[in-house]
Amino acid sequence: MENVIKISNERYPNIILRVLKGHFVTPNSHVNYYIDMAAMKARQSEANAVAEAIAEQYSSTTIVDTILCLDGCEVIGAYLAEYLAKEGILSMNAHKSIYITVPEFTATGQMIFRENTKSMIKDKHVLLLLASATTGKTLAGAIDTIRYYGGKITGVSAIFSAANSVSGIPIFHLFDTSDIPDYIAYDSNNCKLCQAGKKIDAICNSFGYSTIN
Repeated sequence: MENVIKISNERYPNIILRVLKGHFVTPNSHVNYYIDMAAMKARQSEANAVAEAIAEQYSSTTIVDTILCLDGCEVIGAYLAEYLAKEGILSMNAHKSIYITVPEFTATGQMIFRENTKSMIKDKHVLLLLASATTGKTLAGAIDTIRYYGGKITGVSAIFSAANSVSGIPIFHLFDTSDIPDYIAYDSNNCKLCQAGKKIDAICNSFGYSTIN
């Protein structure tokens, strides 16, 4: 596993993407890069910069009642709500304020909302915010769940995305595979890295990664 590589682009020069190259196992795939977004999600200055960049993509005609945060993006979500309010984003909530919430996952990985939180989704205009979209499986599941609970998808935003859309909905992203040209995600049953005999470096999820000795 190689040392941390720092990536920036002309679109967002003040935002730095940190990646490690190797062989990583995620819940949905095997990838040759681990994208470390811990600082972006936890450090005030970085979370604020990410939120500001995302907010610029939404016009004052967009309606956002709820920001649904995946991958531990709640801090970014809170800053994003502030920027959207400054930009004049409409909210249909009675208090004219944006909810920031997270889903609950069952033991089988099913996303659910309890009685005291599903009101933040039902009949609300929901903006999905996540750290990364690789295969799109988690994102597609989130979209289906929001629709099941009666929500309306206003938009989807990710810090990094390997796809431009999911379920017919465009994914706005700050970074994509043009920033990491040799980025590849493999199905776990057909991983070229495994077939080449390359050992797994770490197991990853939205919380971080654990190396395999």
